[in-house]
Amino acid sequence: MTESPSYLTGTPGGRATGQFALSSDLISELLTSMRLRGVRYRRVQVGPRFGLNFDAKPGHAYFHFLAVGSAVLRAEDGTVHKLSAGNAVFMPHGESHQLLSGPDIPVQGIDSFAAVPLSNAVCAVDACPGSDPTPSAIFFNGFMEFDLGGMQGISRLMPDVMLADAGGKRYPGLMPILTSMRREVCSARVGFAGILARLAEVAAAMIVRGWIECGCDNTSGLVAALRDPRLACAILALHRKPGYHWTVAELAAECNVSRSVFADRFQTTIGMPPLRYATELRMLLAGQWLAQDTLPIQSVAQRLGYTSQAAFSRAFKRVTGRPPGASRDAPRSKATNETE
Repeated sequence: MTESPSYLTGTPGGRATGQFALSSDLISELLTSMRLRGVRYRRVQVGPRFGLNFDAKPGHAYFHFLAVGSAVLRAEDGTVHKLSAGNAVFMPHGESHQLLSGPDIPVQGIDSFAAVPLSNAVCAVDACPGSDPTPSAIFFNGFMEFDLGGMQGISRLMPDVMLADAGGKRYPGLMPILTSMRREVCSARVGFAGILARLAEVAAAMIVRGWIECGCDNTSGLVAALRDPRLACAILALHRKPGYHWTVAELAAECNVSRSVFADRFQTTIGMPPLRYATELRMLLAGQWLAQDTLPIQSVAQRLGYTSQAAFSRAFKRVTGRPPGASRDAPRSKATNETE
């Protein structure tokens, strides 16, 4: 039996240690920033032999929940994962993959099947052959824009496939969510489509949280900083007050360590100096506010503490290589191209 890491166990009696409480603050900050903008959800039913292909969706994440039956998920690199009823899969990088009833089954693109709208966000796909109308497997599938806000760097460290067994110890509390999803998928009660979409977002957030709490399977870079009490308070301060122009001394004081110790530790762990990280965080947030929230450039500049729009524009172009207006116009151009 694998023991939980010390930062997960807390103190006897259930009270968390200071380090765990600090990590909890950061995890909360991460999940608060996390946005899963729904693009498309499907309730899919298939016959005894099926092979469904899901194309790569850069910048998006896939979510699958198997309510009835069994399936095999084959990842882009050929890795195979066996799924049974009650399993959920979160794929943060949106890589191409297949869901199959077994090996060597011909695959067909999921988009090639007729879809019946159930709500604004959910449609139904019936892939059962006419000769066998009773479904052998039913699953709920979605792909969505995956945005972690200022902590977007963590998403690059996530594995391609995050498989959640609701009964596993990594995801405590997930079982009731997946049980509710299964009930909604199978019963198809009035309003179930909207409820499913919301439950999927909660389930995905819980999977991400479980991955972080269990060590992230990676101890480098930003992940290590989330667990380092000499750095975590400063990172939390930067994310909570990105518009404040911190000094290294002020960030070190947040962690109760000397300026030199803090600066050296930050450089070693994160791979860049603290103030460069602060600037890149501001520009990452600026890009999201401009592109996704369509805020005016002047408003973004003020939010991030710049005394003028010109000063902000210079900083944005220096870090990103393009002016703020180009970032703001990008989604409109993309939307235009997709509708042509």
